[in-house]
Amino acid sequence: MKNRTFEEKLELSKEILNKLMNPNITLEESLKFYEEGLAEIKLAQRMIEKAKVKIEIIEKKSL
Repeated sequence: MKNRTFEEKLELSKEILNKLMNPNITLEESLKFYEEGLAEIKLAQRMIEKAKVKIEIIEKKSL
């Protein structure tokens, strides 16, 4: 899997959400998209947490 930026992960999540909103997709497709979307969101959340830690470290150094 390609390492995506945070912004790319958000865009992909939006695309997946649009696919999930399609009334013509099958249940199997819905489950696949749902699982993929959750995985991307979890990775994006981890990126946010890492950024928060870096910010805290930077702020402590500047005191």
